[in-house]
Amino acid sequence: MLKLAKKSIRYIMNASIEEDSKKEKDLAKMKRNALILLGFAVVLFVVANVYKIDWLKAFSEAAMVGGIADWFAVVALFRHPLGIPIPHTALIPSNKDKIGENLGNFVSDEFLTREKLELKIEQFNVAVKASDWLIDEKNANTVANLIAENVIPGLLKTIDDEEVQHFIQTQFSGKLSKVNFAEWIALGLESLAKSDKQEELVTNVLRTLIVELQNNKHLIGEKVKSSTPFLSFGLADKKITEGIFNGLYNFLEQASHQDSIIRKKVNNYVVDFIIELKESPEMQQKVNDLVLGFANKKEVQDYISGIWLEIKTAIANDLNQKEESTIKNSIANMIQSFGKGIQADQLMMDKINNFIKNDVLSVLINNKKMIGELISSTVKSWDTDEVSKKLELEIGGDLQYIRINGTLVGGLVGLLIYAVELVLHNFIN
Repeated sequence: MLKLAKKSIRYIMNASIEEDSKKEKDLAKMKRNALILLGFAVVLFVVANVYKIDWLKAFSEAAMVGGIADWFAVVALFRHPLGIPIPHTALIPSNKDKIGENLGNFVSDEFLTREKLELKIEQFNVAVKASDWLIDEKNANTVANLIAENVIPGLLKTIDDEEVQHFIQTQFSGKLSKVNFAEWIALGLESLAKSDKQEELVTNVLRTLIVELQNNKHLIGEKVKSSTPFLSFGLADKKITEGIFNGLYNFLEQASHQDSIIRKKVNNYVVDFIIELKESPEMQQKVNDLVLGFANKKEVQDYISGIWLEIKTAIANDLNQKEESTIKNSIANMIQSFGKGIQADQLMMDKINNFIKNDVLSVLINNKKMIGELISSTVKSWDTDEVSKKLELEIGGDLQYIRINGTLVGGLVGLLIYAVELVLHNFIN
């Protein structure tokens, strides 16, 4: 999370630096244009004096006066013109604290009012704007990429594997110890006994045993041979083997028929076993101890511990696929689905808008004095030169039009005065 925060801050700072650089270039261009126009007025003034062109002289004189006067006025806002500490210049740096107080008071008293904010919130419709933003595929992918590239890997690196493995083992053992497996088995067997599946299952098991008995008849012979006296010279082995095989085969064959006495005894045993599982604490304890004993074996515990590492590796491998990442695409789809879900649920949209309108707005209104003081103290803490520079970057370009207009309008006014003077002169004479 810290890495994500640092990356976000760097991104914002880089974007701010690039934006400031562009503003500086635009400001320098506007200053250059205003200076070129003033220089052109100076050239006209020289030409007018050399060639004795009175109207051009009047125009250029007034243009130079207007241009220089407006240059002085614009510069006086941000600094002392030519570095000379003329009174009532460098207005912004000199009044920085007062500007901060007035700005804080303006925001808290004029902007942070319930009537105005409620109107703006209703017009803005936060729920619609937010859901529209989430539905947009580009925005959803941007958020998903941010989570997939920074949040999830950061969390995986932060998590201690041993602690997670210990937690999984502890939780697994703890949950198992609270489960009555005997009751579960009883419910499963009871459900099976009430259906035709039990008969089918027993029949299939018995038939499988018959097939396996036939396939392994030679093993019975080998066991009999190894167990009979050596002096019998193997004469009784075949008889004994055939007797054992036929006895087992006949038993299984008879048991495989559903109406046989053996099958009924098996069914009765299952019923008795179910009852014992449900009602006998001793049997329940034996079954539970058997399951817990198996679960606590080292092999099982190692397998459970390895689940986390497998999950972690699978997540990392998936995220490495970048645009093909299932996790990333799932997050993006989830974000879009969430946005669509909001728009489809008018009740939810109303809740969001009411939350912003009531709860968030109440917090702002109740703390508007503190917000105003925060703005004021923040402005006061700024460096005066930095404030002037920032403000000039924001509005300096537009202020250069004052210089340009001052030069042009001044020249036209000078020309108008010259014309009036000429008319009056001719009228008097």
